[in-house]
Amino acid sequence: MVLDGGKQHVQDEEKQRLLLDDHKEKHFTASEVVRDIIIGVSDGLTVPFALAAGLSGANASSALVLTAGLAEVAAGAISMGLGGYLAAKSEADHYYRELQREQDEIDTVPDVEAAEIADILSEYGLGPEEYGPVVTSLRNNPKAWLEFMMKFELGLEKPDPRRALTSAATIALSYVAGGLVPLLPYVFVPKAGRAMAVSVAVTLAALLFFGFVKGRFTGDRPFLSAVQTTIVGALASAAAFGMARAVQSI
Repeated sequence: MVLDGGKQHVQDEEKQRLLLDDHKEKHFTASEVVRDIIIGVSDGLTVPFALAAGLSGANASSALVLTAGLAEVAAGAISMGLGGYLAAKSEADHYYRELQREQDEIDTVPDVEAAEIADILSEYGLGPEEYGPVVTSLRNNPKAWLEFMMKFELGLEKPDPRRALTSAATIALSYVAGGLVPLLPYVFVPKAGRAMAVSVAVTLAALLFFGFVKGRFTGDRPFLSAVQTTIVGALASAAAFGMARAVQSI
């Protein structure tokens, strides 16, 4: 009977392994990188376009518009990248401050922290007889206990140590990529007014494409994402252009 039980256990484990192999979950886990790309490209498509359109309305030459636009793209990429770096660095600093505070609480008031584990698990419908062994196991494993409290009590995930630099580079490069799109027509079209018309068409097409790709990566409906991104980007560009023209008229 013992042998039969052991054989059945092995069979159950093998069956579970096969089920896991057959079931491949498709979750998107690069949300932070996508967020940085969205921030960079969206601003890159909008701000340089508004600047170029405003200068075009002031009868500036394409060469002048291009020079000013490239200068803005460079400055904007540095500024946006620095902002991304500082934001990610602040998140990491906050995590490690809370990590140390939580560790101190586990060391000084372990019974209170253990009671908090029970409260958290009870919110998921577990009773004392079910969460009791879990609490005991975590108390015997200080590292896992600390990680549990950080994740389930505070809702904080351990940050990637390279996150700040990655965020800065991603946002900056995305800003450059987006910013060059509305400026390209001014390279090939000498008349700024005509170049602006081409820039509008190219920027709208870029927004459509960007929104479609964003939808594919994030799991949204690609066509709906494309339309939403284009509308939001167009409204933002129009607002920025209107403000630029208003300033010029003063």
